[in-house]
Amino acid sequence: MIIGLTGSYGSGKDTVAKVLQEMNFFLISLSDFLREELKSKKVTKENLIEAGNKLRSIYGPDVLARKAINRVMDGENHVLTSIRNPAEVRLLEQRDDFLLVNVTAPEKIRLQRYKQRSLDSDPKTIDELRAIELIENSNGHNKQQLINVAKMAKVTIVNNSTEKELRVKVKRLISDYLYKLQDKRPDWDHYFMNIAEAVKQRVSCMSAKKGAIIVRNKQIISTGYCGTPRGIGHCNQGHCKRCTLRHLGKIKSADYNSAICICAHAEENAIVQAAHNGASTSGATLYTTFTPCNMCARMVINAGIIEVVCKVQYPDDTGTALLKEAGVKLRVLK
Repeated sequence: MIIGLTGSYGSGKDTVAKVLQEMNFFLISLSDFLREELKSKKVTKENLIEAGNKLRSIYGPDVLARKAINRVMDGENHVLTSIRNPAEVRLLEQRDDFLLVNVTAPEKIRLQRYKQRSLDSDPKTIDELRAIELIENSNGHNKQQLINVAKMAKVTIVNNSTEKELRVKVKRLISDYLYKLQDKRPDWDHYFMNIAEAVKQRVSCMSAKKGAIIVRNKQIISTGYCGTPRGIGHCNQGHCKRCTLRHLGKIKSADYNSAICICAHAEENAIVQAAHNGASTSGATLYTTFTPCNMCARMVINAGIIEVVCKVQYPDDTGTALLKEAGVKLRVLK
């Protein structure tokens, strides 16, 4: 899981981060990227704010969040601090395992914590506290917007007591969200279609890339993609005369009479490969990135495939009509 922390000055964000680190969360501070930008320049709050505003104006308001995500390790828990722009939150919220937490406390308590710390740069009065917070509460698109970020938090931790009580709240938070902040698994249809999308990356034909897999009882029995027959030179190396002529602009896309295409379609290859390997396609489901053309539809019907799941509707009404007449179920995956 990824816990993002936001909150006002002196609210206890660093303490929450420390507790999470003790629970083996890896700390990623967005401010660290700004410190790297400053290099030899003196690190002050003003310089950090200036560096952040500059980076956002050049690379976009979510640039620091993008940098942070690149450091997230799969299977590990992380705590992200110094989140100061709504665009950063929106990017992080695209992940199923992210939760933004707002740590808050009354002004008087926050001021008292600064007084106990006794650093020269710390505010000494309520007015001084409000003044430094105002610096980070712009409405500028590429600037820091702490108040607006805090409003986006899904959970608020009120830190108005002891550190012991805060620790209890943090540990309760993690227990409550341990199983909620997990990546969602794709359903079977999208799982198999994603595999078909990966299969089509092997296409060697210069026409549209298409991938197909044949599944029975949730097990893949065959895959196929567009390309020339086994042992024949690849289409994208000039071995299919029709595809070459089409991409030279000498024949139209739908012209199959001027030259013969030697490329096999993805569905065709998947069915043939199943036969080659002795795997029955009777009662199977075909997942394909395009609906089958009329030739592939005929092969699907005769192969005993009972369902076709596609991602994109191919402009071949004949193939679709054949599947319907033969009782082969056709679904366009949304």
